[in-house]
Amino acid sequence: MKLTFLGTGTSQGVPVIGCRCEVCTSKDPRDNRLRTAAMLEWDDVRIVIDAGPDFRCQMLRTGVRHIDAILLTHEHKDHIGGLDDVRAFNFVDYPMIHRVDIFGTHQTLKAVRKDFDYAFQVDKYRGVPEIDLREIDPDVPFYVKDKRIVPVSGHHSPRFMVTGFRFGKLAYLTDFKTIEQDQEAKLQGVEVLIVNALRPQPHDSHFCLDEALALIRRVAPREAYLTHMSHEMGLHARTSTQLPAGVHLAYDMLEINVND
Repeated sequence: MKLTFLGTGTSQGVPVIGCRCEVCTSKDPRDNRLRTAAMLEWDDVRIVIDAGPDFRCQMLRTGVRHIDAILLTHEHKDHIGGLDDVRAFNFVDYPMIHRVDIFGTHQTLKAVRKDFDYAFQVDKYRGVPEIDLREIDPDVPFYVKDKRIVPVSGHHSPRFMVTGFRFGKLAYLTDFKTIEQDQEAKLQGVEVLIVNALRPQPHDSHFCLDEALALIRRVAPREAYLTHMSHEMGLHARTSTQLPAGVHLAYDMLEINVND
């Protein structure tokens, strides 16, 4: 299984519009971060996690022509805002139509149906995204083709849920602020853990660096990668040297391989 980090930035991305800090003006390409998303590939299955406003650019960078499904972690615009561009995959072999399955919780898919209502009209105009919504129960594993996926629930804020996913020995969490013990137990035994870390300072709705590192210590994966990072995380080259052994700052288009 191969995972590609399509984006590793926050809802604003990095650089932030108008900002002139050392990170936003850095010439190191690892400091340029599109909105957070990832792609998993097996021999015959390709899954994307989240489709934010940078989805089109991210797909063009990969050069892929087919995806089997998109998994949505939650309904914020930096995670669903690019779903209209799924239509490029629908019609890449026109007149054959490749529909794309979109997986998410009830609340997340409710927002998709509202924001992209034109894709669900009875009398649709030509060229709208052809998508099938697949509601998941956060307590029940599901499948994309033959790939078993275990949802991992957390809180983005006290009143707002978010969903992470486990794929065999790899788990991917983003936009988490808290996680209950029964959900954290789903992470035991993973060899690679990907988790959000917004910045060094505490934040109301995201893990800060210390909170992410605390989760990593409890789960004890072989390797861990931090994602969904703001410009406040600091320069990649500098911050990377300050992390514990086995913990890495992810960056856009980084590829990692995991035996599944």
